[in-house]
Amino acid sequence: MILIFRWLLRIATGLIVFAAVVIGLIWFFLSRSLPNYDATATVSGITAPVEIVRDLADVPHIFAANDSDAYFALGYAHAQDRLWQMIVARRTVQGTLSELFGQRSYASDALMRRLDLYGAATDSVAAQDEAGLAALNAYSAGVNAWLAEVNRGALGRGAPEMWLFNHAIAPWQPADSLGVMKLMALQLQAQIPAEVLRAQASLLLPPERVADLLPDAPGDGLAALPRYAEIVRDVPTEFALNTTTRDMLQAAPMPGFEGASNAFAAGPSRVASGGTLLANDPHTALTAPALWYLARLQLRAGDVIGATIPGIPLVLSGRSNTLGWGITASYLDDLDVYIEEVNPANANEYRTPDGWKLFETRDSIIQIKGAPAVTLRLQWTDNGPVLPPDQYDLGTIRPQGHVTSVAWTALARDDASYSAARRIMGARSVAGAITAAEGFIAPSVNLVLADRADIGMKTLGAFPIRDPEHDSQGRMPSYGYLPQNRWQGLRPYADNPEFRGADNGIIGNTNNKVVDAPFPDHMSFVWGDTQRILRWEHLMQQRQVHTRQSFIEAQLDTVSPTARALLPLIAANLWFTGEAAPEGTPERLRQRALTLLAAWNGEMNEHLPEPLIYSAWMRALQDRIIRDELGPLADRFTHVDPVFIERVFRNTDGAAIWCDIIQSAQVEDCDTIARLALDDALIWVTEHYGDAIESLRWGDAHVATSDHPVLGDVPLLGWIVNIRQSSSGGDNTLMRGLTLGSGDEPFLNVHAAAYRGVYDFSDPDNSVYIISTGQSGHPLSSHYDNLGERWRRGEYIPMSLDPQIARAGAVGVTHLLPATAGLDQTGASQ
Repeated sequence: MILIFRWLLRIATGLIVFAAVVIGLIWFFLSRSLPNYDATATVSGITAPVEIVRDLADVPHIFAANDSDAYFALGYAHAQDRLWQMIVARRTVQGTLSELFGQRSYASDALMRRLDLYGAATDSVAAQDEAGLAALNAYSAGVNAWLAEVNRGALGRGAPEMWLFNHAIAPWQPADSLGVMKLMALQLQAQIPAEVLRAQASLLLPPERVADLLPDAPGDGLAALPRYAEIVRDVPTEFALNTTTRDMLQAAPMPGFEGASNAFAAGPSRVASGGTLLANDPHTALTAPALWYLARLQLRAGDVIGATIPGIPLVLSGRSNTLGWGITASYLDDLDVYIEEVNPANANEYRTPDGWKLFETRDSIIQIKGAPAVTLRLQWTDNGPVLPPDQYDLGTIRPQGHVTSVAWTALARDDASYSAARRIMGARSVAGAITAAEGFIAPSVNLVLADRADIGMKTLGAFPIRDPEHDSQGRMPSYGYLPQNRWQGLRPYADNPEFRGADNGIIGNTNNKVVDAPFPDHMSFVWGDTQRILRWEHLMQQRQVHTRQSFIEAQLDTVSPTARALLPLIAANLWFTGEAAPEGTPERLRQRALTLLAAWNGEMNEHLPEPLIYSAWMRALQDRIIRDELGPLADRFTHVDPVFIERVFRNTDGAAIWCDIIQSAQVEDCDTIARLALDDALIWVTEHYGDAIESLRWGDAHVATSDHPVLGDVPLLGWIVNIRQSSSGGDNTLMRGLTLGSGDEPFLNVHAAAYRGVYDFSDPDNSVYIISTGQSGHPLSSHYDNLGERWRRGEYIPMSLDPQIARAGAVGVTHLLPATAGLDQTGASQ
């Protein structure tokens, strides 16, 4: 027995030692890719020494003798910290993810090959101005210099993920940066799913009910819009929907998860210090690492600091000493879906206004890891690329013998948007920035500006000219061969909406409706917000003058105007009603929930129970209202539409008819449906979180999920690479935390302000900013998630251009020396 025990002890000890050695080796190899910030490197591509000072938050402050060297250093820093993120972004837009990830990413690759965004980016390199092209080339050289350092120093393949998905890394090129910009345009694009969903609803509902469900925002319904079946003939009214699941490797976002943002500015008359203020918080998918990366560049026109996206040599939201700029998704309708008739006698031809014409075709091969390669036959019409029926549910809204194509401004092959955006960074005034932005095509954004004395906003992006006789006014797909449905060119930049020094001294946008003009001058029928703007207006008006702190408070505001408006309407006949009910009964649980909600002020605080009860109730309510009319299509309405709910409960244009369950014999009213939905919600809540509803926490359900796009679902690895935190806010709060809306955890916070910045021009170094994770994309780095807890608590870090502040307590200083300086590759004298 003793002998057996000894051998068991030896085996256990051996296994422990073996495991320790394996873990140690894994750690050693993975940690090799952690960059050394205190280093000197001799590189080709710069003309003078460059210094990269990493401040306490690991933000690189780049000091260079000229602009090209500064952009070179930005590429070097991006690659040091976010190489894997850049590789995945480039492969996404190229449509080559499947070479690494197999069948999982095939659908994304197929979409990108058909759109050919990377081809458009490659052609657009020649459209850049001289300074823009120089910046792109210098940035690419900086990225490639770090790749050379990785290869030369055996630095763990550059990123820990490369050990799992090892593949040769091609040198970075200017087209790669332009491609990442076009990928950003796709991820902000909301028009395709909106057109398809409206057409699907029109096939099932009369026009007045479509007007309830999908109204203009804000404004009246769309009762004047004809049925889709009257615009496009012979479309089946019964259709099967594709299964949609959230996968962060997919290039196109799921419907409802397109870009959003807040940006607002105050002029001197509304600022306590007499200067100007600007706040910006772009809303994007939460990932680990975050989409955004903080950086400061020393440029000839003046130093700039703010938020960049690795892969793009731009500060997309930030400031100089004289100008601040922020962006919000504009929701400009810059895309149309077309139904193209195929020649029944020749499948290679499609109908045009002038007769049949051959499709432009090309084959493209997608290599798939672990599976045979797939050859795609790509097709284009005069309107744009042809998309297959399994993309965006397009097969459900096209008749037999037809295909669907899209016209989209982001497909332009002479797109100089990068150069226009780069010129904004060098502008010194609001007027100068607006002038500099001319030529910007995509992605369309609202550019909010503040200099030391003025504020303004300009919508950037190409604005298609549509015929007033367009069959669907761009709201639904239409025949591509009818002349009235085709674009008639692009509007001049001067016609894009512009606002300067608003009368009340404040300008802002929360993705709300910008212009109130009839079609075709309308800008869009789809807007990203109808509710946040109400709260923002209240916060701006309740103070005569604002400070940096009041702007921060607005960014972090968690009061839901939707909850304040809907609860008194929906529960009007439920408050404090009903007979006394014993503890443990559904009636008693309902009374307890209503008692909590009756005293609630609408604050979506992570520590309160009411936000969870309210959110579950509204979700169950909308589903009960629409499920019988829409059937499986109801699954596409993953988020509560407060405009629709309000129309129903106010019986606007007879909308209360939605409360009657058409498949039941009795006639239900809205009070009955509200009560039943509350019971549904409480059953769901108690099953998931227990029946002690007074001690529920919204933050237990509303968890900010900054997950790793590739490894986040892998057991154990997900625990290491994912960053998850309890969070406040909700779908309609200014501190927006858009919920997942589906699955077993529908209230996960998956889309939020991954970057926040407030720029104060009465004291520019008093400006602040933050991102949702950390600067590094390396899970073993201390800077992988160090800013995440500050972000969750609503804290910021200083946004200073003072070199001494950057150097004080810096975590490292990297010196880049030109190869012509007579030094060897380690930086030592030869």
